[in-house]
Amino acid sequence: MVEEQLKRRGIADARVLAAMAAVPREAFVPSCYRQLAYEDRPLPIGFCQTISQPFTVAYMAQLLVLCGTENVLEIGTGSGYGAAVLSQLADRVHSVERIAELARTSQARLQRLGYSNAAVHLADGSRGLWREAPFDAIVVTAGADSVPADYTDQLAEGGRLVIPVGHTSADQRLYRLQRQAGQLEAKDFGSFAFVPLIREHPADEAGE
Repeated sequence: MVEEQLKRRGIADARVLAAMAAVPREAFVPSCYRQLAYEDRPLPIGFCQTISQPFTVAYMAQLLVLCGTENVLEIGTGSGYGAAVLSQLADRVHSVERIAELARTSQARLQRLGYSNAAVHLADGSRGLWREAPFDAIVVTAGADSVPADYTDQLAEGGRLVIPVGHTSADQRLYRLQRQAGQLEAKDFGSFAFVPLIREHPADEAGE
């Protein structure tokens, strides 16, 4: 996987490659799909959700430019695979999942596999996670119509937000926004397709 799917497609961050090699992807997919775990494709995990293909996980992690000291927020835990990879790259990972069964099983899986610096929170991911902010990096694994202000407001100075933006999966673009001197600098990293970001509460509700 690392040689064929990641290095050949431009993943060059040595720490990201090591993390992808270390995390057993087969432990994060349903047993009926384990023979496909290392193919470069998304796989169903139930509840109309998927585990992202390995390249996408690695690419987004590389865009975060993590050195190991960061407090990271992941939106969309799913099976916990992304959180496990991020836990190898950062000091602390907070992952938010809106589906209770996925949150429960992914937290249990992460604990069982020894990823003790990753915590799963059952919450509305479109709100971020105010009680653990600020974050040095935020990664969003669902496509948003626009960038929620809750995310940018929870970024620390110098922090990076990686998020797919678009009204449908067909027109989503992956962006990295970085907070510099109070301003946000955005860069477009091309087309990607994700499940939609679900907002469960009105946008004018107060944060946590």
